Amino acid sequence: MQLQKILILLLILAAPLTVLLAQKRPANRQGHCENAQFDKKVASMLKFSVPAIDVKTLKDYPQPYLLLDAREPEEYQVSHLPQAQNCGYQDFDLKKWEKLDKKQLVIVYCSIGYRSEKIAEKLKAAGFTQVMNLYGSIFEWVNRGYPLAGAEPGKVHTYNKEWGKMVEEGKVKRVW
Repeated sequence: MQLQKILILLLILAAPLTVLLAQKRPANRQGHCENAQFDKKVASMLKFSVPAIDVKTLKDYPQPYLLLDAREPEEYQVSHLPQAQNCGYQDFDLKKWEKLDKKQLVIVYCSIGYRSEKIAEKLKAAGFTQVMNLYGSIFEWVNRGYPLAGAEPGKVHTYNKEWGKMVEEGKVKRVW
């Protein structure tokens, strides 16, 4: 009888913790950002309406997949992830991508994941079945010291000075 009371008490105490943990880490969120403050900022900006993939997982992921950069062309031209194609955000044109195999894996990124999540939602609505958002996006990629491609691979376009603070000092030159 005493053991039964203890078990019930433990279940009562554990229930709120389980709910709290479930709220902090959505089921479709994979990975995290290494910097806890940046991770918190990224998580607060996303709805997790599409599955997220961690940058380390992407770096080690075997091809083939389509990697789309949802930043604006001027951001993409400075630097981008290797193998990425620019799809833009403001002028995103679904018609450009609709002839692709809708069953292939498509991973979308931007600066931190907000714009790419919006583009990923559009791709899913158009029938693409394997769409993921790169959690932390290009900022987390450079914060981990992973290489960039493009005209100026030692730089990253950070949108503006305020957003540039999310890229760790000394990793790359921040431009806007």
